[in-house]
Amino acid sequence: MSYVAAVCGKGAEVNQVKEQLLQSNPVLEAFGNAKTVRNDNSSRFGKYMDIEFDFKGDPLGGVISNYLLEKSRVVKQPRGERNFHVFYQLLSGASEELLNKLKLERDSSRYNYLSLDSAKVNGVDDAANFRTVRNAMQIVGFMDHEAESVLAVVAAVLKLGNIEFKPESRVNGLDESKIKDKNELKEICELTGIDQSVLERAFSFRTVEVKQEKVSTTLNVAQAYYARDALAKNLYSRLFSWLVNRINESIKAQTKVRKKVMGVLDIYGFEIFEDNSFEQFIINYCNEKLQQIFIELTLKEEQEEYIREDIEWTHIDYFNNAIICDLIENNTNGILAMLDEECLRPGTVTDETFLEKLNQVCATHQHFESRMSKCSRFLNDTSLPHSCFRIQHYAGKVLYQVEGFVDKNNDLLYRDLSQAMWKASHALIKSLFPEGNPAKINLKRPPTAGSQFKASVATLMKNLQTKNPNYIRCIKPNDKKAAHIFTEALVCHQIRYLGLLENVRVRRAGYAFRQAYEPCLERYKMLCKQTWPHWKGPARSGVEVLFNELEIPVEEYSFGRSKIFIRNPRTLFKLEDLRKQRLEDLATLIQKIYRGWKCRTHFLLMKKSQIVIAAWYRRYAQQKRYQQTKSSALVIQSYIRGWKARKILRELKHQKRCKEAVTTIAAYWHGTQARRELRRLKEEARNKHAIAVIWAYWLGSKARRELKRLKEEARRKHAVAVIWAYWLGLKVRREYRKFFRANAGKKIYEFTLQRIVQKYFLEMKNKMPSLSPIDKNWPSRPYLFLDSTHKELKRIFHLWRCKKYRDQFTDQQKLIYEEKLEASELFKDKKALYPSSVGQPFQGAYLEINKNPKYKKLKDAIEEKIIMCSSCRSRPLD
Repeated sequence: MSYVAAVCGKGAEVNQVKEQLLQSNPVLEAFGNAKTVRNDNSSRFGKYMDIEFDFKGDPLGGVISNYLLEKSRVVKQPRGERNFHVFYQLLSGASEELLNKLKLERDSSRYNYLSLDSAKVNGVDDAANFRTVRNAMQIVGFMDHEAESVLAVVAAVLKLGNIEFKPESRVNGLDESKIKDKNELKEICELTGIDQSVLERAFSFRTVEVKQEKVSTTLNVAQAYYARDALAKNLYSRLFSWLVNRINESIKAQTKVRKKVMGVLDIYGFEIFEDNSFEQFIINYCNEKLQQIFIELTLKEEQEEYIREDIEWTHIDYFNNAIICDLIENNTNGILAMLDEECLRPGTVTDETFLEKLNQVCATHQHFESRMSKCSRFLNDTSLPHSCFRIQHYAGKVLYQVEGFVDKNNDLLYRDLSQAMWKASHALIKSLFPEGNPAKINLKRPPTAGSQFKASVATLMKNLQTKNPNYIRCIKPNDKKAAHIFTEALVCHQIRYLGLLENVRVRRAGYAFRQAYEPCLERYKMLCKQTWPHWKGPARSGVEVLFNELEIPVEEYSFGRSKIFIRNPRTLFKLEDLRKQRLEDLATLIQKIYRGWKCRTHFLLMKKSQIVIAAWYRRYAQQKRYQQTKSSALVIQSYIRGWKARKILRELKHQKRCKEAVTTIAAYWHGTQARRELRRLKEEARNKHAIAVIWAYWLGSKARRELKRLKEEARRKHAVAVIWAYWLGLKVRREYRKFFRANAGKKIYEFTLQRIVQKYFLEMKNKMPSLSPIDKNWPSRPYLFLDSTHKELKRIFHLWRCKKYRDQFTDQQKLIYEEKLEASELFKDKKALYPSSVGQPFQGAYLEINKNPKYKKLKDAIEEKIIMCSSCRSRPLD
């Protein structure tokens, strides 16, 4: 994929398509790859990708098909292996906020579905890979809510493994299972939006529907654990299929133009583990089918082509694995057919009954081995356990544990669990279980895992048959997953079972290159004068003439019915070198003719251009001469008109100045006359005002004398009234004196005390000292009972003026005073000159110590405050 992206074209749209195709891989690897004993990043699913290109070779999009995800790994992993990468990446790389939202903890040992002995892989950063996966999902086109929904499903699968059951006996004697701790179930229901009672019942009961009848039975502990694991496996595998479909929606080609397709098949290799189960059996069956295609398209097809083309050929024998494929996929007595038959058979069905049936049907097959079969040659084979069978694959013998074959092939999920999942408010989970919809109940048994994979493999083989294949064979140098180690026996074994030896023998005995006559003649016809530029006869005759002209040895090629066969690559390389040289000669000839044509065309164009330029220049010269004459006449005319205009202007200005002088003199004369009249009028008004003022003063004096007389009479009357009122008051007080003496003392005391306090505060206002914090003056108290109030006022006033004094400081002044305090702690009562230096301003930076490199280095090295001391005697230390 990286190579395809590198060699394709560039552009904003093309780069976006390439980036989406590339970033789909990290997402699928996170959800479909896991660590095994053989590989730290082993694909546990098969992938076939069709990449679509336009006519320029730029990618337009792609479509991904997936095959048989190893979903049993979700619930159980062999020793030394891990679950799928996404579980560890989520726990290691998710933020605390996301983990809390998903109700997860970072410690992987808290989850039963995660292998503990290999949770960490050397050289693998799960946290960084999680960030890569989230970024890849954004690039591919996942919305934020879609990514969160996917992670919620992953968290639900993890938490399903922590659900444990305990047995309970019912009244009717049947065994029943109950959930031990419902906290995990509650959190799963909160994540998925399922009613807790519905999911709890689905883990405890099973409903079987037969036509119109429904039968509900309880599940024992073993069946409850089976239902839990089945739900976890189905939930994860369906999520993986949804991811593939969602990626296909983003990366599929949007245009309907004509396009070409390149298919890339990345599928699991042949697997031989210590314990091989149903998954390894299916994987090895797929590899047998791929090996069969390899044989048919290389060894078999090539030898048959020599015979069809009447090329002399000695047949080379090779092993054809069709007999092994027939053993597995035969519709009547194949292993997959018998496994399906056992799964569908009524009655008690176990893995042992399946093995017995294999021993009956396949006992005589030369590639099937079982100790329980009637074949006497395996009765004493101690390397073959009783509960296993062995198949001789093209890559070697593989021992399969029959335990779990029936359950894994059944892939049964109880309908109650499907219906519970369909009731979830989580949109993604609901879409993963469409069969849970009560309105679409289907009583038909779902196809088995083996039959589904067999059909998908058949479709894959049919698709591969239509392609021109290119193989990349990966040879594993050692089993230690280490560099610079080459195990010769292991490499030789791989070379033998891959059929590379037979392929090399066929290639060495046959022809390295073959091509139809028409394209061969079209490609190399320029090497012969008789065939260049056109050959009018049959294509084969033209090729014969061409090879005879080039004097190629007869033993280096052969003529078939429709193709020419070249034995050695060096002959083909010679043809290509000659063609390359001839193309250079032809290119030189074309360049020579083109340059001559180009030069003549350029000369004719220059000649035509010279005539046009000359004609235009003559026109331009005459126009320029005319314009110069015209501009000269205009200049002379303008000078004459200017002289006449200036002469008239001078005459007009003289007449204007005379008129202005007469006007000015008249204005001045009129102004003088007006000012004289104004002075006369002012004098008359002044005389009239003086008379009015004197008359007003005389009237005022007369009025004041009269007013004084009236006031004297009023004053005498008022005195009489006051004396009369006082006498009446005295008379009343004498009458009511006995009523006032009881409360008079208290009233007088309170009034006197209030008056003293008021007088105290008024006097304090006028006697306040200055606002300097160092001024210790304070007025004395006038009375002893005000002592505490006097001291409190002194303290409050001192605090207030200190605050006012501090508020006027700038930040720089504050720093200076802090430095003076530090100096006070260091030198007070310790240095003779300190008292005289207190009043002087503190200048801590007059040495410009901040620019000193040693001081900068010291300041960067320590975090504490640095105090610098000066030993200069000419200036006291601040």
